[in-house]
Amino acid sequence: QLQLVESGGGLVQPGGSLRLSCVVSGGTLHYYELAWFRQAPGKEREGISCLIASDGRTYYADSVKGRFTISRDNAENTVYLQMDRLKPEDTAVYYCAAGPVVEAIVQVEGCNYFGMDSWGRGTLVTVSS
Repeated sequence: QLQLVESGGGLVQPGGSLRLSCVVSGGTLHYYELAWFRQAPGKEREGISCLIASDGRTYYADSVKGRFTISRDNAENTVYLQMDRLKPEDTAVYYCAAGPVVEAIVQVEGCNYFGMDSWGRGTLVTVSS
């Protein structure tokens, strides 16, 4: 099983930017689907973006599309989430996750959020003035 460690969270003003990092160990990034989730206070965890590491395909939830960008550095085994134009409603604990690529699901759903089987512990992002 992979080990994932997130970093980069913090306090930022509305309209600002943050970049989250997720260092993956115990396996090669190339073979996995990587995803970012978030859980706001009092709400369920939601998947917001995923990336197919082998070919770079990316997918986004409507709530973050156009503002967030997921990327990876295969050589560094690191996944990033660049978050721009942040809003107070983006306040949440952000989690990195990894799972096997299931092409049939990717073709239909984009992200196989329910297939994630390795998780980080999360990093807190607070958007407030």
